[in-house]
Amino acid sequence: MACVGVFVAYLPVTTVSVSLPAVQRALNASTAQLSWVSDAFVLPMAALILTAGVFGDVHGRKKVYQAGLALSGLGALVALSAHSVQVLWIGQALAGIGSAALLPTTLALISHAVPDPRERAAFIGLWATALSAALALGPVLAGLVLEHASWRWIYLPTVPASLLAMAFAARLLTDSRAPGGRRLDWPGQITAALAITALVYGIIEGGAGSFSDALVVTALTVAAVSAAAFVLAERRSDAPMLDLTLFRSPAFTATTLIAMISFLGMIGFFFALSLYFGLVQRLSTLDAAWRLLIVAAVPLLLGAPVGRLTHRVSPRLLIPGGLLAVTAALLTLTGIDATTSYAALSWRLALLGLGMALVITPMTATAVGAVPFRQAGMAAAGNNAFRQVGAALGPAVLGALLSTRAVGALPGHLTDAGLAAPVVRRVTAVAQDGGIGAVGAVDLGADTPRMLAALSASFLDGLHLCLLVAAALTLLAAAVGAVLLRAPRATAAGQDTGPGRTTGPRSADDGTPAPARV
Repeated sequence: MACVGVFVAYLPVTTVSVSLPAVQRALNASTAQLSWVSDAFVLPMAALILTAGVFGDVHGRKKVYQAGLALSGLGALVALSAHSVQVLWIGQALAGIGSAALLPTTLALISHAVPDPRERAAFIGLWATALSAALALGPVLAGLVLEHASWRWIYLPTVPASLLAMAFAARLLTDSRAPGGRRLDWPGQITAALAITALVYGIIEGGAGSFSDALVVTALTVAAVSAAAFVLAERRSDAPMLDLTLFRSPAFTATTLIAMISFLGMIGFFFALSLYFGLVQRLSTLDAAWRLLIVAAVPLLLGAPVGRLTHRVSPRLLIPGGLLAVTAALLTLTGIDATTSYAALSWRLALLGLGMALVITPMTATAVGAVPFRQAGMAAAGNNAFRQVGAALGPAVLGALLSTRAVGALPGHLTDAGLAAPVVRRVTAVAQDGGIGAVGAVDLGADTPRMLAALSASFLDGLHLCLLVAAALTLLAAAVGAVLLRAPRATAAGQDTGPGRTTGPRSADDGTPAPARV
């Protein structure tokens, strides 16, 4: 049921992202409106993950799990019936809230069912496989739908999937709560949600416009003040939403930073790569989806084996090793151009997928296993929250870099293509007003092929910059892992006593003592 839940939570991520051009044409949405279609999902998911984890610990993980499925299905229904971009935002936001409820709850369900950290790692590997399956199937599903029907039908599979999962969960799951009388931490929840929302909003709007804009400056200021207020509230709270003492564990600190930094780089890269397939190689949604499939297919195949490997190989080797593989893949991708074949691209994408497989499962298992068992749900929620903040910032940060570099390079490439100065000024004005993607719709008659070649060259300049920045971010994440991750200490009995662990028998999630293990 945890695997089903994370599949439902992540299915909209790639399904919607590859469908944005069709949404724009159908709803006549502006570029700014279109950017908020994805952000309306990601922002509440990032802002409410910590809160959802607390609700699960206090009121029961099964209840929050089912509420997440219900909100995901409801959001899909609203989006399915949307005839304006504003209604689509509402549907996406509801689905994002549902995903925020599902992500920490699914990991907490695994921690409750499998207390032993060695056994748990294999099940977290299956959880990561389900996550990868959603990311892999999303673009293919969207491509098949867009080939034969309206874009709205991309939301249909989520509805029966949510309803069936709710029905099975009602029969199969037992409820669980965190021991120790944990209660809701309203000051922490409000300040955390406000800080994350303001930060993501400020970065997105600043990247689309200017970081000197008054609204952007205000949002970033609110984010900084709210973050400081959150730290103060958590330090004073008797029942904090995110116990800051968790960061005394180097392993938890490392995995949290790695989650945010690496996902900022990788998700931002996927955003740029999908544009490359559309704007430069002129592929259909389905053709682009088949090419992106390999990136998610490799983690899908390797998720369970890597999960079993995590208790045999130190995360200090696995996680930085995977990040170095991702870095190498990103650097090799700087050699692609408009005519790069899929055969030349596929091995680079497979290397990228291999690196991700070596990072996602060990990172999640290490974050959950680095803290006391009673705080496993909190650790999962915190790790997911920082991961989603990185995922939300990635397209905004790298998208802004790509757009700025591409638009800046466009006049030179247009001039090199032999276009007249008035035409160069006209096309450049379109790019400055509507973004680099708007240039593809300009009709210059006989000069259109030369304009499109200049557009491709300009986009590749921006893409190469994004690849270098993403590679630098993943390299930084690898350095963090190499410095902070440590192999767990073992007692004479061979039990794991890393940060937050004791040598005695673990207690079950309901507070009853667990049977001693021989």
